[in-house]
Amino acid sequence: METSAVFLNAATTIGGGFHRHTTTASLLSRNPYLTTPFSFLPLNKQLQHQSRFNLPNTTTTTCGTNIAPAVGVNSPVSVPSDTVDIDWDTIGFGLVHTDHMYTMKCSLGGSFSKGELVPFGNIELSPCAGVLNYGQGLFEGLKAYRTEDDNILLFRPEENAKRMMMGAERMCMPSPSVDQFIQAVKATVLANERWIPPPGKGSLYIRPLLIGSGSVLGLAPAPEYTFLIYVSPVGNYFKEGLSPINLIIETEMHRATPGGTGSVKTIGNYAAVLKAQGAAKAEGYSDVLYLDSVHKKYLEEVSSCNIFIVKGNSISTPDIKGTILPGITRKSIIDVARDEGFQVEEREVTVDELLDADEVFCTGTAVVVSPVGSITYLGKSVSYGSHGVGLVSQQLYSSLTRLQMGLVDDKMGWIVKLK
Repeated sequence: METSAVFLNAATTIGGGFHRHTTTASLLSRNPYLTTPFSFLPLNKQLQHQSRFNLPNTTTTTCGTNIAPAVGVNSPVSVPSDTVDIDWDTIGFGLVHTDHMYTMKCSLGGSFSKGELVPFGNIELSPCAGVLNYGQGLFEGLKAYRTEDDNILLFRPEENAKRMMMGAERMCMPSPSVDQFIQAVKATVLANERWIPPPGKGSLYIRPLLIGSGSVLGLAPAPEYTFLIYVSPVGNYFKEGLSPINLIIETEMHRATPGGTGSVKTIGNYAAVLKAQGAAKAEGYSDVLYLDSVHKKYLEEVSSCNIFIVKGNSISTPDIKGTILPGITRKSIIDVARDEGFQVEEREVTVDELLDADEVFCTGTAVVVSPVGSITYLGKSVSYGSHGVGLVSQQLYSSLTRLQMGLVDDKMGWIVKLK
């Protein structure tokens, strides 16, 4: 197996050029991505105009943890140059062990500083770690795509970074800055470049984690935190692919409650849906759609994705009000749909409206856009579109995935190129 010594210095501005040399480290001085000094904007100026992930005009969270300016990773890693033995035509959404992962630590009240790329593998945690005892943890999900000209594209990584920062504030955790997050993602993707599927065959799923790794016995924030990123090549999330999925509405168990953590991507939110999801899948359904926990008549979201209904030229989705995750694909589909002439509303959506809809679809990083073929509610099933993919779902799926894969011009300014 041929390898090349590559020093990944994740310290460039968003969209900076990268041209990987598969020779020796002495040639790295020719590479602007690997040698450019840091160039960062102050954190608050990056975020103060963001309507969905607003942060206080300060660098200190309510739990007293600091949000540091970005610093980089300068890790010598050996990047294999041979191809991987994967049947890209049959790959599903499952874990594949890749070459490298990224890790960075800081103490409570401190700042994240230097991270490093290390071989993918197990991590060591004390049984007293905050994440194991009190669930103090967050995760994100985004994808990298390979283009026909062998470039590598990321889709809106700054949105994931800002959402992690908001979640960290809610969970009393320090967080990497936006620039730290993005540069760590870039470094991890490039260190695992050979695992990115060919164009049109899938994507490289990127999983950033932020966990309370320090030991704690009494209920309190952990004294130490670890930011970690690993990646895995993936295909479709649902086995149906773009074919319609079948959902059942859950009326007894709830994903989130007002005042809770439903609007942040904390790990406990997902463990809480496993029981209902498992029961639904045992009965042949693809997943579960949850209702609000107060009135039990307004739509919230599916286990891991947002929900949309279509009626004529109008598209509606539940508004973000503390119990629903502000999905980045959700936000993107809203903008794409409006740009294509649809009337889009973010508001309370009732079960009755859902059952009367012309079309229904879900959105999420993993699923992108997934059409819904049927909804079962209180024992009765309603089907949509004669079991085919709805026209609106197909249109929006095509528009967004073509943008993500670099097949159309990025007039939204959402794509970050790594080469």
